Amino acid sequence: MVLAVILASAAGIAAIDQIIKYFIVEYLAPVHTVSVIDNLLSLVYVENRGVAFGMLQNHVWIFAVITFLLIGAMIYLIAAKKFKGKLFAVSSFLLIGGGIGNLIDRLFRGYVVDYLQLSFFPPVCNFADYCITIGAAIFIIVMILSPTGENKKVNETSYELTTDDDSNPDSPESNSSDGE
Repeated sequence: MVLAVILASAAGIAAIDQIIKYFIVEYLAPVHTVSVIDNLLSLVYVENRGVAFGMLQNHVWIFAVITFLLIGAMIYLIAAKKFKGKLFAVSSFLLIGGGIGNLIDRLFRGYVVDYLQLSFFPPVCNFADYCITIGAAIFIIVMILSPTGENKKVNETSYELTTDDDSNPDSPESNSSDGE
């Protein structure tokens, strides 16, 4: 059930991304640049044939395969219930939806349509890029705050090492015999 909700939400993100890009290609490409909020936000039509910030130009199929693998990894984490909670669900649908939105561009256009430029952040991005960025940030927070796996082991070890109270029944020192 959770997987279905996350995938439906991701499909919604990808659909929103593609609808925005349709209008950008249709109406912004001919004029190239429009200032939305002076000295803050501009719409700038860019055909990004690389990855973030235009790096690694013209490697569409490599990025498509990597995107498929990352989406598959996220679906595995969801299905295997490696992480739980609302934050993980939000990070998942943002990452998957944004990944699918840019993947559609790469597969059908051969480039990603970028159009959002902030005055304090010069690279031109798109809705899917921001979904991926926000989703990745939330995912990192989930990994750090997760009470399972490696984090739990580190916390237990830290507790044992910092406990000096001999009256603590859980303390390794309180279990040793005094008759040496």
